[in-house]
Amino acid sequence: MIHSIHLRAPSNWINDPNGFIYYKGLYHLFYQHFPYEPRWGRMHWGHAVSPDLIHWEHQKIALFPSKYDDRSGCYSGSAVEHEGRLYLYYTGMRYLEENPEDINLCYNNQSVSAQMLITSEDGFRIDNIRDKRRVIPPVENPEVGDKKDTRDPKVWRGERGWYMILGTRTPDCEGKVIFYKSSDLENWEFAGSAKKDKSWGDMWECPDYFQTDGQGVLMLSPMKILNDGVNAPNQSVCALADFCEETCTMDIRDGYQFFDWGLDLYAPQSTLDQEGRRIVTAWARMPKPVDDSWSGMFCIPRVVEVNRGHVYFRPHPYVKQAFSRPLEQPSQAGEGGYRVETDLEDGDRVDIGGYVVFRRGRTIGTDRTRVYPKESGYGTVFRTPPLEEGFHVDIYVDSNLIEVYVNDGEYVISNVVYGLGGEIAANLGGKMKIMGCGLGGGGHLPR
Repeated sequence: MIHSIHLRAPSNWINDPNGFIYYKGLYHLFYQHFPYEPRWGRMHWGHAVSPDLIHWEHQKIALFPSKYDDRSGCYSGSAVEHEGRLYLYYTGMRYLEENPEDINLCYNNQSVSAQMLITSEDGFRIDNIRDKRRVIPPVENPEVGDKKDTRDPKVWRGERGWYMILGTRTPDCEGKVIFYKSSDLENWEFAGSAKKDKSWGDMWECPDYFQTDGQGVLMLSPMKILNDGVNAPNQSVCALADFCEETCTMDIRDGYQFFDWGLDLYAPQSTLDQEGRRIVTAWARMPKPVDDSWSGMFCIPRVVEVNRGHVYFRPHPYVKQAFSRPLEQPSQAGEGGYRVETDLEDGDRVDIGGYVVFRRGRTIGTDRTRVYPKESGYGTVFRTPPLEEGFHVDIYVDSNLIEVYVNDGEYVISNVVYGLGGEIAANLGGKMKIMGCGLGGGGHLPR
């Protein structure tokens, strides 16, 4: 049983969350996994389950390369339930040239992708040899999508059938999504596409479309969308959007917001929880392994809500309820981590073992300079856009990932850290509360 608030790899490497679903009484979270070293390689799907989104148990590897179309990796995808059966969709990757010094890597960037399906009767028994099949071959028409870079199927049920959204790029290197439609989850036909312009990146990874609070939301991880020379160019964003089932077209609103203003999180994937709330988690990118043992972890599951045209990401109620035990100092928290709650006046700062949360004017910011390696492509100081009202923060802390929720999810800043100290320094009077996790290692929240 995992005792941290953040699910991480049992060992070696993880990246994108996949197949996130509440199925037969458990939350299943699959994930991109290279099981041999703590670095990216030929992708498998790892698998963890939880009764409550807090306590997770790792299972055996769910998907591994076994077919011609996925011999070079089982890339990202999603899950749906139909008539009690679990359907897992993913992108199979086939290298046209393998690196002769490391067959887990592609050579000269030459590969093709196909969309694959595998099913399970219970979410645990998965037959990679006899049940795996291709449902969409590599895209041959460049006006539809890129033969190499068409991937990450997200499937959902609409009123007129089943729909799949895939990320790809145009011949002019603009990101786009394409849609497929099916009546039986087995046979899929191309149905439409949508895009914006070059300012939205040159390839759209991990698309996810859903409705919440009566509003459609599109989440994307566009490549090369951020070119500030400080942070990673590939970032996750969201925008309001409307999908028409009849024509399979999508109206994407102008203007996007970052999924997370710490710029470490990538490839968010959503599902519905037991109560029907739209929830999401994402991969926290790490510049180096921890203890030369593991790399990658997932953020706290977040509830997605839309209010006055703005997308909020709030800590899931199960998580918030769990962190209700008052503490005097973080050292009393144990492996579960802890939560710091306070309101910040202009000039206030909270130093959490070397990680600083501060308010400057109408913005909330973070500074991880003292608890982060000097790595290019990863920033150390982050800020929210100007806030209209309220400067409340809920800070969820464990040893390698800190999440700062501003005004109950109006903005979130999540940062990977290393070598975090154990004490908190702040000049906030009695305004600050420290709360530990009140659940034992094997328990779960009552329903």
